[in-house]
Amino acid sequence: MTFTWFITGSSRGIGRELTERLLDRGDRVAATARTPGQLDDLAARHGDRLWVRALDVTDATQIRAVVDEAFTELGRIDVVVSNAGYGVLGAAEELTDHEVRDIIATNLTGSITLVQATTPHLRAQGGGRFLQLSSMGGLMAFPGFSLYHASKWGIEGFFEAVGPEVEPFGIRTVLIEPGVIRTSFYDVMGRKEPHPAYADNPAILRQEAPRDEMPGDQSKVVDAIMAAGESDNPPRRLILGSDAYTLINEALTARLTEIQQQRDTAGATDVDGHVLAASGCF
Repeated sequence: MTFTWFITGSSRGIGRELTERLLDRGDRVAATARTPGQLDDLAARHGDRLWVRALDVTDATQIRAVVDEAFTELGRIDVVVSNAGYGVLGAAEELTDHEVRDIIATNLTGSITLVQATTPHLRAQGGGRFLQLSSMGGLMAFPGFSLYHASKWGIEGFFEAVGPEVEPFGIRTVLIEPGVIRTSFYDVMGRKEPHPAYADNPAILRQEAPRDEMPGDQSKVVDAIMAAGESDNPPRRLILGSDAYTLINEALTARLTEIQQQRDTAGATDVDGHVLAASGCF
């Protein structure tokens, strides 16, 4: 059975390999990128099974227009992959206003808009899959990578709420949470000059590990993404990499321990006599 996929950020890294692998096995791909010309070689090889459009995911109007065009021309899209994103290394104080706006617009707001744009189409066709590239950095954090973590923690919370909203329509969402992968992500990652106040702070991540020391295999990550897109019952979160499993587990365990230590004091601010309903409250 062949599938039709819609992929953002398809010109490099995971998005590029995913596009290539899907086409090679006979699927159709709607591939979008800021620089669509980088996909010309694939278009020459695969003809009309590759549908290409320019897309800057910081442009909400363009997202909606490209999504509408893709569903209209291709008829059905089985799997949407929100892959576009990048990061900047540096202490929070070192980041410019432009960097803050652009990363949030790319990694978070753009993904939210893509969900809003594709959901009516997926609902109308009776369902589909929405795969969101997150990261182990959506559940834990390295000092020096705060803005990237802000975007990924934000998208994690968004999908925690959206998943149950759209499941009645046959739409399944999956947060893809890889660890450190040998990928071109690092080729375009920004790196800030240290502010003198932070120059000697050893906690701040300034440089990623050498590529040949990174544990994650991009091709195996792509294998897992393809399997999730085809699965009848995919997990809401897909952790990829032994480093991701270890670091997420450590972070969540530490957080839970801290929360449990406040069990006796947490209720001190409740209204006198209030009894919490079994389902909680908001």
